[in-house]
Amino acid sequence: MKRSRLVLLSLCAALGGFCAVRVAQAARDPAGPYKKLDVFSHVLSLIENNYVEPADETKLLYGAIEGMVRTLDPHSSFMDPRSYAALKQETDGEYGGVGLELGMRGEEVVVVTPLDDTPASRAGFAPGDKLLEIDGQPLHGWRESDAVRALMGPPGTKVTVKALRPSWAEPRSFPLIRDVIRVVSVEERLFEKKYAYVKIKNFQDRTDAYLKKALDSLRARSGGQMAGLVLDLRHNPGGLLDQAVKVADRFMTDGVIVTTKGRGGKHIEVERAHAKEGEPRYPMVLLVDGGTASASEIVAGALQDSGRAVVMGTQTFGKGSVQTVIELEDGSGLKLTIARYYTPSGRSIQERGITPDVWVKASASDEDGPREQNLPGHFKGEEIAAVQPVAATAKPPPMLPAAPDDPSDDVQLKTALDTLRTWQIFKNSLPGQPPPAKAASAHP
Repeated sequence: MKRSRLVLLSLCAALGGFCAVRVAQAARDPAGPYKKLDVFSHVLSLIENNYVEPADETKLLYGAIEGMVRTLDPHSSFMDPRSYAALKQETDGEYGGVGLELGMRGEEVVVVTPLDDTPASRAGFAPGDKLLEIDGQPLHGWRESDAVRALMGPPGTKVTVKALRPSWAEPRSFPLIRDVIRVVSVEERLFEKKYAYVKIKNFQDRTDAYLKKALDSLRARSGGQMAGLVLDLRHNPGGLLDQAVKVADRFMTDGVIVTTKGRGGKHIEVERAHAKEGEPRYPMVLLVDGGTASASEIVAGALQDSGRAVVMGTQTFGKGSVQTVIELEDGSGLKLTIARYYTPSGRSIQERGITPDVWVKASASDEDGPREQNLPGHFKGEEIAAVQPVAATAKPPPMLPAAPDDPSDDVQLKTALDTLRTWQIFKNSLPGQPPPAKAASAHP
């Protein structure tokens, strides 16, 4: 009993005296909600003294905290020290595992996206796949942090994952060999010596710096004649908000990038672009899909509302909330939703996602994966007044026909490149697009 009390006190201290303040409030208001802490203490005492077998007090307390946080929304979570250490390892950009970005759909652990060039992507995992078992152990009652921890391990070791996709009649088992997962957040290619392609896989520390390096390299390789850019945010689950803001800022010279609004409409923060010498105003297409979520939707919304880029692909995920991670005194972590974010025009991305200017499916058999609106307990979307005026469009987004189903054929990328090649003609079909741009020359 004494040990559990010490654990509880350490968690309270880690929250900066929050519990002490609430207990004091409960003392002043005996009928208040924090009086129920007495019930919690009573139940804990009953379990410790009467349960048929000795109970692990720390596990009891962690379970209680996890259950409390789970009632909030799909994205808030409590992580024990092992799970929190695994999260920090992922954020650092290198770990041993299979390369699956996971999330929750109600009580189910599902794939948000497989990271490119990892055991999971090579095995054929797709967004929306439901994980059923890991090494024969059913995932009943598991959170995504539990699954992440089970999938991580020394490179070269084997792990078997059983999964189910809506279009499959039966679950399928995937034997995977763990590998070193190096999350290189930016990759580049150059087409026809003048059309640049940059894929941002997620927003981690220094993503904007890697983007600048990639763009400078592409500009040099094109001989200073870079005629357009395809920025690929497909299957990008998000990441660090500050990096998303910096990436959007790189292509904008003024105006709002994103507005975040906290509890009760308080703590409104507006991130604006800075007048500076950023990227030249060359033609730009931004690719999105159902795996484009959170921070990547901020970039898409900002560049779409500002008219800086044509957004192409399919509807994005629709995660319009901001989480912060608080490291607690005992090494555990609390991921807590603290705000909603909005595009420059005041659109809430929550539930809705970003609607592309031009719809292009990846293939004729392209399946709709899970969206934020499918998650139990998700926030409802809402709109706010535009922070800056944005030209409205009455035209529905055109739908381009999907190509035949061919896994080796990236029809969305091909359509984006065709758009850059015919930019002078194409831009007239969409309202609010930037004026014709000359070929971009290199600059310091």
